Amino acid sequence: MKPFAYTRPGDAAAAVAVVSADPSAAYLAGGTNLVDHLKLGLVEPGTLVDVTGLLPTGITPTADGGLSIGAGARNTDVAVDPRVRRHYPALSAALLAGASGQLRNMATTGGNLLQRTRCSYFADLTAPCTKRDPGQGCSAQHGWARHHAILGAPEGGCIATHPSDMAVALAAFDARVHVLGPDGERTVAATELHRLPGDDPGRDTVLEHGELITSVELPALPVAAHSTYRKVRDRASYAFALVSVAAALDVADDGTVRDVRIALGGVAHRPWRARRAEQALLGGPATDEAFRAAAAAETADARTVETEVGGNAFKIPLVAGTVTATLRGLAAYRTEAS
Repeated sequence: MKPFAYTRPGDAAAAVAVVSADPSAAYLAGGTNLVDHLKLGLVEPGTLVDVTGLLPTGITPTADGGLSIGAGARNTDVAVDPRVRRHYPALSAALLAGASGQLRNMATTGGNLLQRTRCSYFADLTAPCTKRDPGQGCSAQHGWARHHAILGAPEGGCIATHPSDMAVALAAFDARVHVLGPDGERTVAATELHRLPGDDPGRDTVLEHGELITSVELPALPVAAHSTYRKVRDRASYAFALVSVAAALDVADDGTVRDVRIALGGVAHRPWRARRAEQALLGGPATDEAFRAAAAAETADARTVETEVGGNAFKIPLVAGTVTATLRGLAAYRTEAS
């Protein structure tokens, strides 16, 4: 591991000033992703700026009836908070599906949003990777693409997926991300925080160097209380999603969809808000046929990769099945509860 300097400023503004002034500096919070990358040689910061203890860690009510989650809040604390579990159960479920208990005890809200792809070619310094080194080409296009993107990726370009489960739930709920930078504070919609790869796959988010996430705000959203998170993976625990679905559903007395929120994980370079599917469902019947048709509408432009060692075309029917099963469960619960 390359030697680096370490500093711990007195407050968040001072930390922002240090990182903004040094292109080689990086923030350190829970470190559950960054330390792995240091060991692998994927990143070689000249200075690590420790923000542990500088960021809010609490979960507090907002004026509009939502919740504000401090960027330093640990994933475990957010997952078990009774207000999160009651009003945003999909967020709690997503966090609990995300990692082992040890990792959840260390990982922070801000860090979870900024974790990088788990694409095996990105982590392998011997493999060409356009995300790590622009212009090298994407090894997954001709290699093991089982976990890779089917939506929003350019033809022949980076098909890495974003790994966060928490971010999928935040995208479904229209969360807002508060950021502190050298020019002051700004707010970014959770659905706009992460980028599609385009011609600059090395950038995962719209944040500029030096900008620091300070909190995440969940708006008051009645339908979110009737939500869940379903994650499909290759083994029962501690695996990244092949496909995941964060969904909330409100069905009227006549059996039609009054409100619905859907976001997908494991299918794109960022958490994928399924707006086509939502529009297809609103006002229509809450049936398996409608759920499956909505999922098909969402993946109509999917681009898949088939290789000798493993492609990802199976994700199209997997999205349809997972969306349908998730919404069916929400609709059935509503029927039983009424």
